[in-house]
Amino acid sequence: MGAQDGQRNEMSDFGAPQTRPLKVFAFDPSRGRLLGNQMSMAIRYEELERGPVVKDWTAPGGIAVVDFDATNNTYYTPVDLDDPRLLIRGGLDPSESDPRFHQQMVYAVATDTIQNFEKALGRRIHWRRTSDKKGNIYTLNLYPHAMLAANAFYSPRARGILFGYFKAEKINQGRNLPGQTVFTCLSHDIIVHEMTHAIVDGIRGYFMEQTSPDVAAFHEGFADIVALFRHFSHTEVLVDAIQRTGGALFEAQLAASAPLAAGATPSITAQIADRNPLVDLAQQFGEATGRGKGLRSALDTPPNSDDINQKFEPHARGSILVSAIFDAFFAIYVRQTRDLFRIYRSGAGRAPDDTLPDALTRLLAEKASSTADIFFKVCVRALDYCPPVDVTFGDFLRAVITSDIDLHPDDNAGLRDAFMQAFRVRGIVPDGSAYFSDVAIAWPRFTERITVDGLAFGDPNGLTKEQKDDTRTVLDNFMAKHATALGFDPALPVDFASFHPSFRINQDGSLRTDMVVEAVQERMVPFNPRDPDQGHFPLRGGATIIIAKPPLAELRQKEHDGADIDYGLVHYVIAKHLGGDAGDQRAAQQRAYFARLGLGPGGDPDRFQIDFALTHGRF
Repeated sequence: MGAQDGQRNEMSDFGAPQTRPLKVFAFDPSRGRLLGNQMSMAIRYEELERGPVVKDWTAPGGIAVVDFDATNNTYYTPVDLDDPRLLIRGGLDPSESDPRFHQQMVYAVATDTIQNFEKALGRRIHWRRTSDKKGNIYTLNLYPHAMLAANAFYSPRARGILFGYFKAEKINQGRNLPGQTVFTCLSHDIIVHEMTHAIVDGIRGYFMEQTSPDVAAFHEGFADIVALFRHFSHTEVLVDAIQRTGGALFEAQLAASAPLAAGATPSITAQIADRNPLVDLAQQFGEATGRGKGLRSALDTPPNSDDINQKFEPHARGSILVSAIFDAFFAIYVRQTRDLFRIYRSGAGRAPDDTLPDALTRLLAEKASSTADIFFKVCVRALDYCPPVDVTFGDFLRAVITSDIDLHPDDNAGLRDAFMQAFRVRGIVPDGSAYFSDVAIAWPRFTERITVDGLAFGDPNGLTKEQKDDTRTVLDNFMAKHATALGFDPALPVDFASFHPSFRINQDGSLRTDMVVEAVQERMVPFNPRDPDQGHFPLRGGATIIIAKPPLAELRQKEHDGADIDYGLVHYVIAKHLGGDAGDQRAAQQRAYFARLGLGPGGDPDRFQIDFALTHGRF
């Protein structure tokens, strides 16, 4: 054995590192090195092959960067992030011209997005699963230079995300050269947005089925929400925005760096006010396509209760959801920082130009960042409290309120009220709620004591194959016994589209363990009730069943009595069932919406699914 081999074996005793530092753009290349735009991210350490490709392809949530350029029919040289020369440098330096950096950035931001979702959900995520397993995605492929197009989109058929590149406009191109090549894979926002589509599809597969205008709009709005909340983790940009807005982070414009007399015309660029990067999404893409600003904004849709009845294009409708969430976020931020401003303004030592002192700026930045993190987690956790099919904005509001009550019964900050008021003024009200209060809006807890016998909850890494098989058998037996009590049609089969354990921390610090089960039924409905021979479409119903691990005291007593402790208690049944007037009403609404989209009998069976290539082509 050589000295080098002996040294390598000795080093292996230290174990694998916990994180891997990689350099990325915090926003996109158009911001250059301005205010921390070139940053280093600490993502979890994984053994990688060239690509980068996660070596353990059996792990849930695995990704592979495949750099094939279909327009030029070219494979670009894959980066080796385990090369010692790159490891010691924390990866390649940001570069618009080096495809290997593009690969690095896509991998780093995608992995960071996965980590943030897993932290909020309390479990590992996995990609799309289908009942026939033919459409399953085990490793998500990321194509940094997929095509020449001003587009980027998640495609279940491609089992991954395709990032395009295009030429900037010749005029009104913002901080881009006329006609320069713009890479969507270098936009932090676009990567997070597309990853969110893939993650949501893995959590709720039937949210891809266009059953109403809210479904595609929810996908688009939710993906924007996730991308925008990541902005508040960029400390340098956050501090600068606080200084240049006087702490009013919801302002679309930042104050100019140099003073400008009232009514005067700027004579230098320092006198020109900038857009607030915290509330703008995909600034380079928006400017390069001639918009003169970011692709979208956190507050594109001011309070207006009629917009929900007028806007149906997915991005425009999704902006209503985005604005409602950020309205609530900024309401809480203003409420929690009010006393800091009062103390500052009551002091005698204020700067003549009312510039905020560094200590106050730092406190405001910490409050904005921590509040953004809370809102992100609340929104992500709400996915587990949505019905499995036909999601609406009202359903999401109920899910947000329920998930927060479930984990944080005390709402001293008034977060739930902020959500409700921001949704109310935009005309978003939940169906089936008798009163407009948080307790009334929340999904009701299942009051009957029903046990799921033989259920094992696994661990945060998920279930093994054997555990999955056992769990499916347990759920089949459970549904055969309790279908009617849970509101299901006992004459129709039940498909368990997904089930996964979730591990979270309660308000009192105790561990909360649940099994989140997505149970779906289907019946065929005629396109034309008067002439069933014209064909049918699938109407799906079902419930998200949240099964709680019993309290520790109960388990100890069972163990003391020699009884089986592998069981769960039905906690919530969040349903949209097929039967009754509600099922008939959904069938009529779905029929009308398909007619509006031009989706009739025959054709591609996937025609009811959201086509992100088409949707994002209209960005």
